[in-house]
Amino acid sequence: MKRILFATSEVYPLVKTGGLADVSASLPEALCRIGYDVHILLPGYPAAIAAARKAGSRRKVRFSIGQYDVSLWRTRLPGTAVTLWLVDCAPLFDRPGNPYQNDEGEDWWDNAYRFHLFAQVGVMMALGQAGLSWRPDIVHCNDWQSGLIPALLAHSHKRPGTVFTIHNLAYQGLFPSDTFRALGLPDSLWRLEELEFHDQLSFIKGGLVFSDRITTVSPGYAQEIQSPEFGYGLDGLLRHRQAQLSGILNGIDTRSWNPEEDEHLQFHYGKDHLKSKAQCQTRLQQELGLEVNGAPLLGFIGRLVGQKGLDWLLDVMPQLLERGCQFALLGSGETRYEEPLKRLAREWPDQVSLTLGYNEPLAHRITAGSDAFLMPSRFEPCGLNQMYSLRYGTIPIVHSVGGLKDTVFDLSETGIDRANGFSFHEANADSFLNAIERALDCLKNRKAWRRLQTNGMSGDYSWKQSARQYGELYQEILAQQQS
Repeated sequence: MKRILFATSEVYPLVKTGGLADVSASLPEALCRIGYDVHILLPGYPAAIAAARKAGSRRKVRFSIGQYDVSLWRTRLPGTAVTLWLVDCAPLFDRPGNPYQNDEGEDWWDNAYRFHLFAQVGVMMALGQAGLSWRPDIVHCNDWQSGLIPALLAHSHKRPGTVFTIHNLAYQGLFPSDTFRALGLPDSLWRLEELEFHDQLSFIKGGLVFSDRITTVSPGYAQEIQSPEFGYGLDGLLRHRQAQLSGILNGIDTRSWNPEEDEHLQFHYGKDHLKSKAQCQTRLQQELGLEVNGAPLLGFIGRLVGQKGLDWLLDVMPQLLERGCQFALLGSGETRYEEPLKRLAREWPDQVSLTLGYNEPLAHRITAGSDAFLMPSRFEPCGLNQMYSLRYGTIPIVHSVGGLKDTVFDLSETGIDRANGFSFHEANADSFLNAIERALDCLKNRKAWRRLQTNGMSGDYSWKQSARQYGELYQEILAQQQS
């Protein structure tokens, strides 16, 4: 049985800021089901340590790294049989709230030190130097927070194979040049071809330059990041490594996200018995204080930031409200988007519900109760919400980029036999509004709308196929190492 160390900075349900947490929970479990021995490595955030204590787990090993005393806890990811290792270093990880930012939304001043230590622990485990009997054949790193692991392993004798997955290239882990020296990284790494990026230290380049394979979370995004528009200055490097770059579409947890058994819903339904979906909508409207009048209900769940197309959403909402549409919005983010949304919720209380923050049960109810789900993202590496909505018979309306392009097929482009939603190509509010209007017109044709729902609910959004693709990737790396 091949052993995989899965290094990540967040995993659901212990810590979550976005889709990385969902992937880090679901993919390791799916890999275990097809015969891999996967261990997750996670920083020891307070909630994670508390969960380990509650489960009766204890520290397995203790050691020092520089000035820091570190211990490793071995436990299980809640609700699974997947082994979870927690890097317990209180001065760096025992902090409340967001794993990357303080209460004011500012990055923790010492993030470079925090995730450098996390990488050092990952390297020790990879090389059998952490005092454990378990040693991986593959180290699978995720996003910039684990990007230094492949760099620090690159020249080690008999190192394991390495995979680096880009979940969002916009977040690169950039720090001032003097941080490079303060961390004590080898001088040889301070080169344009390695960790230097415009006189800054780039954690993500550690993964992009030194990993045996690079993956992204959808085939579409793998192509997009090789262009200047989506490459954030790294497109040249990614084109250089295109032979080692591939896109593997994320899956979703089809047990938690199942409209026939969802514990967060009062009413349940499936593709062959959709009647109770209308009851989910009525219940949602009552919960959110929206008028129950048969008006189209449009859902949005996500970060309130520019990437998610919030300016386009704000541009189209007044016109749609005048037409009687309702909105159920859940998320938090930048003040420049939160404030105008608050104003619309005050001005249109019967038609606009805004819930700031993140609420998992409400996310399920919005997904089930909405007629359509809005994802006008400027870019979207994969996206999970469109797959949730497809599974729940809620028609997605999306910008045709990244994973949205790979999963949502527009009625006007593919025909009724394959279509499952609506998409727009031009990056502006007018194009977004046109897609919504086409969806609203289709909603009046119950037969056509039902066909879109059935098509969407018939899709396989599980991790089975994706896990097999990762497994094949691991085997290729191991075969190359042995040759």
